[in-house]
Amino acid sequence: MTRAPTQSIRAKILAAGAGNFLEWYDFAVYGFFAAAIGKQFFPSDDPLASLLSAFGVFAVGYGARPLGGLILGRLADAYGRRPVMLFSVAVMGGATFCIGLLPSYHTIGVAAPVILIALRLLQGFSVAGEYTISTVFLLEHAPRHRRGFISSWSMVGELSGIVTGSAIGALAATFLTETQMQDWGWRIPFLLSAVITVLGYWLRHGLDESPSMAEAGPEPLLPLLEALQSGWRALVCYISLILVGGVAFYVAFIYSASDLELHMNLSIAKALDINTAGQLVTIALFPLAGYMADRIGRKPLAIMAAMGLIVFSWPLWWMMHHDDFAMILIGQCLFGVILACGYPVYSLMMAEALPTRLRCSVLSIGNGIAYGIFGGMTPLTATYLVERTGNDFSPVYLILVFAVISLLAVLRLPETRPRPVENAH
Repeated sequence: MTRAPTQSIRAKILAAGAGNFLEWYDFAVYGFFAAAIGKQFFPSDDPLASLLSAFGVFAVGYGARPLGGLILGRLADAYGRRPVMLFSVAVMGGATFCIGLLPSYHTIGVAAPVILIALRLLQGFSVAGEYTISTVFLLEHAPRHRRGFISSWSMVGELSGIVTGSAIGALAATFLTETQMQDWGWRIPFLLSAVITVLGYWLRHGLDESPSMAEAGPEPLLPLLEALQSGWRALVCYISLILVGGVAFYVAFIYSASDLELHMNLSIAKALDINTAGQLVTIALFPLAGYMADRIGRKPLAIMAAMGLIVFSWPLWWMMHHDDFAMILIGQCLFGVILACGYPVYSLMMAEALPTRLRCSVLSIGNGIAYGIFGGMTPLTATYLVERTGNDFSPVYLILVFAVISLLAVLRLPETRPRPVENAH
């Protein structure tokens, strides 16, 4: 490969990853500070009630993802990947910055939670197509034999954003008192999104359009539901495949941050330290998983992820509820190892099996439904189940159910590694 194309691929990886970084930093940081946000916007004498309300708004943001996936995915298939990638960065950054400035319930009353919900809906709409469209963008630029490795960097950008939010939260919690964190410290990660927004938009502004779009040519936006009509079987299979990724991640990394604080009596700082370490392990393994997907295929890794969760979720959750800090840390890191096997190959498998005109639509709608309806409801559902049953291990049952569904889905899918990417119109 000549030097120029290598530089071009690296520039595209950086631009796609930067946008994913922003989108998921912005979207997930809310989950890390749900306890503080609940007290600011949903004050109650019962801390659990405030937390449930905050996680309810967290789920509302995910509720906008199916609609966002439908519209943004279709726009990306009809008019190109680049303009939609620019739009998502701008909307997400603006909404997140506004959350950081939003007055609390004590200042403006009921208007505060109403505006918060509206901003979360904007975030959910924006993030709906980000990962899938940027992954498709990288896949369509990548050489055939490196599609797994190159597209995996989109996931690196995504989780790097989440872990940065966790790390900044941990840093703030280390240097601020508990009262300061509850009163105003939680706003810091939201306000910092302004810097990332400008950088992400600038990096994406100079991108070339996907070569697959150039070959296929523009296509009319209507009918809007073509992806559902033509690709519904692939959509159902894709949703079944990725459900476990959303549920397991949000139990192990989002819900667990509040769980460790409320039920294990860890400080916010220690809970976020553990969260950050587990996600760093996951990030480090994504490129390796992408590399292995190019060598041994996509299916083996997806099967390993599903089987790993079925066999090890219970013992790992036990470790995360141990009195020993080291055991908690190891448990979360091992969750990250298992999830790293599956995440880089889910979208890759389906994108390689779809034509250009349906690629972003099917993947974005599928992600919106799987992560919006199921993943977004996971922290709220887990919190409710633990409170209702008195069993701290209730969230594990969620992981086990969806891991079985994912395993059944991947066993029915063909291996896509030997197949060239379709550019059919």
